[in-house]
Amino acid sequence: MTAPEPREGIMELRPYKGGDAVLEGFAEPIRLASNEGALGPSPLAVAALERLGPELHRYPDGGATAMRQALAEHHGLEAERIVCGTGSDELLSQICRAYAGPGDEVVYSEHGFMWYKMTARSCGATPVAAPEVDLTANVDNLLAAVGAKTRVVFLANPNNPTGTAISRHEIERLHAGLPEDVLLVLDGAYAEYIEDDWYSDGAELVEAAQNVVMTRTFSKLHSLAHIRLGWAYCPTAVADVLDRIRAPFNVAGPAIAAGLAALADREHAVRTRAHTIQWRDWLAAEASKLGLGTTSSVANFVLLRFPDTAGRTAHDADTFLRQRGIIVRTQDPVGLSDCLRISIGNEDEMRTTLAALSEFMQD
Repeated sequence: MTAPEPREGIMELRPYKGGDAVLEGFAEPIRLASNEGALGPSPLAVAALERLGPELHRYPDGGATAMRQALAEHHGLEAERIVCGTGSDELLSQICRAYAGPGDEVVYSEHGFMWYKMTARSCGATPVAAPEVDLTANVDNLLAAVGAKTRVVFLANPNNPTGTAISRHEIERLHAGLPEDVLLVLDGAYAEYIEDDWYSDGAELVEAAQNVVMTRTFSKLHSLAHIRLGWAYCPTAVADVLDRIRAPFNVAGPAIAAGLAALADREHAVRTRAHTIQWRDWLAAEASKLGLGTTSSVANFVLLRFPDTAGRTAHDADTFLRQRGIIVRTQDPVGLSDCLRISIGNEDEMRTTLAALSEFMQD
C-alpha cells in the first residue's frame, strides 16, 4: 500500500521549536528564551479571563469585531483594514499561502525570523535570504534579492533575533524599489518598544499603498503569548483575501477578552515598556564590560556574541547558564551559532543572569 505523500519540500522542514520552558532539576527556572513580556500580563486582562468562564460554551465573534474596533481606536487606524489571528505567526502564514506558491520566491533578511523561511517552503515557494550588514537588514541587498519570481518580502522591524531596526526613510526606500505586484510585509512584533521619530511601524505606508501589510502581536509588550493573539493592518483588498482564507472563529473568545482589557490598561503597557528598555540597555552595557559583543537592540531582548575560544563559546555559556537554572536561546537555526539571545525579565532575573555571565567569563 502507498501512503499519502506531502507536498514536495515539506519533509525538508524541521518543526519550529520555541524556547525551552522546562529545565531538569529546577522547579521554576528563569525563562529568558522566548521574548515574553517582562512584567507579565495586565491584571485587567487576567480578570477578564476569569469572568469569561460561564461563556466558554459559546462561539466567539468570528470577525473579532470588538477587537478590531478597539485596535483601530487605540492606534488611530481603520477597523475594516484589520484582520485578527492566533498570533501574528498565523497571519504571516496566511499571507504567504495567499500570495506565494510553487515556482514563486519569498525574500527575507538573512538573520530574520526563521518562520519566514519555514512558511515559504510550506507553501511550495522558494525562500531567498538577503545578506545583512552589521546584523541589520540592508535595503540595497533586499532589493537586489528581488527578482521576477518574487511575490512577498518579509521584514521584521525591529528584527528577531538581532534586535536591530531600520528607519522610516529606509522602509520607504525599500517599498519604492519594489514592483507593484510584490507584497511587502512589515512584521512589527516589537514595534511598541520604539518611540523615536526616526522609526515607523509602517501603518501610514499601508494606507498609502496597495502592496504593504503590517503585522503586530499581543505576545510581547502586552504579555499575552499564552493565548495567541495577533493582527494585521492591510490594504482593503488584502484584508478581503485574508478574511476569505482564515479559519472560522480563528481567534478564541478568551484571546479577544484579554486583548481588549490589555489595550485598556495603558498604564501597565507604559510601565512594561519603561522597565524593558531600562534593563535591556543595562544588560547590554554590562555584558559589553565583560567583553561580549552586542547589537543595538531596540526590542525586548539582547543578542550577545561570544568568542570562538574553547570553554568560552556561546554553547559553553548556554550550558553554564542552564546549570544555574537560567534558560536563554541559542541561535544556530539562523546562522548565529556564536550568539545567545536573552529576553528581558524582571530585575532579579536580570541581575542573576548577569552574575552568572560574569562568573562564566571569569571562571
